[in-house]
Amino acid sequence: MGIPISPSENNKNRVIFVLEKLHQKLLKLERSFQLLNSDDHANFLRKNNNNPADYRPDITHQALLSILDSPINKAGRLQAVYVRTEKGVLIEVKPHVRIPRTYKRFSGIILQLIQKLNITAVGKREKVLRVIKSPVTSYFPVSSRKIGFSYSSDKLVKMGKYVDAVGDDVNLIFVVGEMAHGKIKLDYIDDFIASKLHILICMCMILQEYAFAGTILIVDDYPNPSFITLSKTYIFQA
Repeated sequence: MGIPISPSENNKNRVIFVLEKLHQKLLKLERSFQLLNSDDHANFLRKNNNNPADYRPDITHQALLSILDSPINKAGRLQAVYVRTEKGVLIEVKPHVRIPRTYKRFSGIILQLIQKLNITAVGKREKVLRVIKSPVTSYFPVSSRKIGFSYSSDKLVKMGKYVDAVGDDVNLIFVVGEMAHGKIKLDYIDDFIASKLHILICMCMILQEYAFAGTILIVDDYPNPSFITLSKTYIFQA
């Protein structure tokens, strides 16, 4: 079920997500191209001195599904999703786009996007996925707070109190690292925080809290990226 929005809610700030460091390299096999990933191309990547753990487009797929399925989007509060590759290519994802549920179909969409630079909705002219001009910060609203969420941060907080302390007039923009290991190094972060809770639980708490508000959260150095999924079930349980 979606979350209804009263007329007074329409003027409130919205939420933006930025998914950072997507590896989108292609591999040509016979007459077709494939999006490199750690499951299908681990041996090829190792032979070419690449770390398979760096090639996790499945993380981007799961993150997009979770964000687009979230109460924030159901409530009409999601303004945009941006995906930035490790090479700096910036992709805009419209909130109402229907991302394929399976990774195989999703990788096919990404292949089309790389080749055509945009994807239009079926039967319409609207571009629901498109490559846009950098930097991503030029698309951020004013009065926004950029929150870095990292296991390595020295600032340990209780998520409930931290979220409650953020004002309703502040735009919150979530920036998520799309890699298995490492950190996101960005110069526009306002605050790095850590919690004893699993990153998944913390993000679900914030998503639930801000279903009618606006925020920027940056998540990096996942201990187990396979479990970083923001499904509706977890959000309502958190």
